[in-house]
Amino acid sequence: MFKLVSDYKPTGDQPQAIDALTKGVAGGAKHQVLLGVTGSGKTFAVANVIKNVNKPTLVISHNKTLAAQLYQEFRDFFPKNAVEYPPPRR
Repeated sequence: MFKLVSDYKPTGDQPQAIDALTKGVAGGAKHQVLLGVTGSGKTFAVANVIKNVNKPTLVISHNKTLAAQLYQEFRDFFPKNAVEYPPPRR
């Protein structure tokens, strides 16, 4: 079970986005897009989708800096779940 730990609650457009993305995953949608400016709460929205879907999730980033940031944020959101960041290949 994925227990999301946060002092925040979804606000603004987040509840609708979380609901739509959750339904898309549950319905087998192959592709979904979540657009938002920097700092708009996309990672928090995705964390809520992960909590709702309650299945292991692979999050992929386009660069190492963002991957490290996402790793730390998801570790904070899910402290009782395994959140892993693979070491670089040699």
